[in-house]
This record gives sequence, structure tokens and C-alpha cells, in this order.
Amino acid sequence: MPAIAAEPYPFAFEPSACALIVIDMQRDFLEPGGFGASLGNNISHLRRAIEPNRRLLAAWRRAGLPVLHTREGHRPDLSDLPRAKHARPPDKLARIGDVGPMGRILVQGEPGHALIPELAALPGESVIDKPGKGAFYATDLQAQLDALGVHQLVITGVTTEICVQSTVREANDRGYDCLVPSDCTASYFPEFHAAALKMISAQGGILGWVSHSDHLISALSLQNE
Repeated sequence: MPAIAAEPYPFAFEPSACALIVIDMQRDFLEPGGFGASLGNNISHLRRAIEPNRRLLAAWRRAGLPVLHTREGHRPDLSDLPRAKHARPPDKLARIGDVGPMGRILVQGEPGHALIPELAALPGESVIDKPGKGAFYATDLQAQLDALGVHQLVITGVTTEICVQSTVREANDRGYDCLVPSDCTASYFPEFHAAALKMISAQGGILGWVSHSDHLISALSLQNE
């Protein structure tokens, strides 16, 4: 059982009992013209996580370990979009369901809802469509993880302080050990990214562990030898 260098202390990595969850690496969040850019955010901060995720995903696939992807979005009729979520941001900015350069914003089946090409799911990899921030809310993620028999999760994606941290909190409450590679997550606001990672590993790892993808990739390489 390899020990992964991490904060607040090494993570006892069990490859046979671990799944990778890649959160919301979607065109609407990471590409020009998407929802994130329409709100005035600097998407370059998020795009820094693409290459580390690509490297980790390749190593994970070589090891034959389970990969799950999530996409935040809503049904075309917006019946699963809560009023409070639809009401923000203010009228002067684009809202979920509005038409943008990549189709209707955060609507399932639209071009902007898709995963970015660099991190597209392979055949056989699960893609979970979620209407909320956390990946467990109103999805069958729990059932899929139960079927895989895992009790550890490596969680990557965007944004660190919202959908990633929400999923870590949900997973922690359900008894999963969660490891977050810091370079594989990102935020439009670097200070929020740093704070969210500190929250995860604070108080002896109250929510989980924080590491770097290089440490995981090294452990996976040893696994494949």
C-alpha cells in the first residue's frame, strides 16, 4: 500500500479500492464564450488544471482504475433548476438556460455542456449529469461507487471552492477517504482555491488530504511495474 505525500499527513493509497472523479471540466466553464467567461471570469486560471488532469487521467487509465466524470447542467425544460439558482446572477448577466455562443448555458445536450476535448470520457467511463454543486445530489453516484466497491476517492476538477469542495464534503459524510491533487483543481479566484484546499486538510484532515498529481502518478507507475 503506497503512501502518498500529502497534507496533513501521508495518504495510504489503495489503488484497488480507489476511483478518480473528475468534476465539471466542461466547455461552459473552461472555454471562451462559455458561462464562466460570460460572468467576467478569467478562464486562464481554470485552464491551468487541464494539463495536470490530462497527465493524471492518462496514468489512471494505464493502471486500469475506475474513472468517473461529472457535468453540471439541467434538463432542456429547466424543470430541475431551482428558482434560487436561476435567479442568480442579476439580469444584466447571462443566466442558466440563456442562449450563448455555445448554445443554451448549462443545458444538457448543448455544446457548452460537453466535457472539453482534452479530457473527454472514453467509452466505458461513467459520465454523471448533476443538477447541483455536489456530485452526490440527485445522481446515482453513490450506487455506482457501491458497485465498484471503493472507499477512497481522488477528486479533481473545477471549481475548487464550489463543486470540488461540495463533492468532497458529501463524500466525507458518506465515509470516503478523499484525496485532492492541488494542481488538478482550480478556481477563477486563486485566493479561493488556496483557501478551499486549506479547509480540506485543516484540523488533521477534517475533510480529506491534499497532495500533488506528481505523487499520485509516481505511485501509479510503481503499481504498473
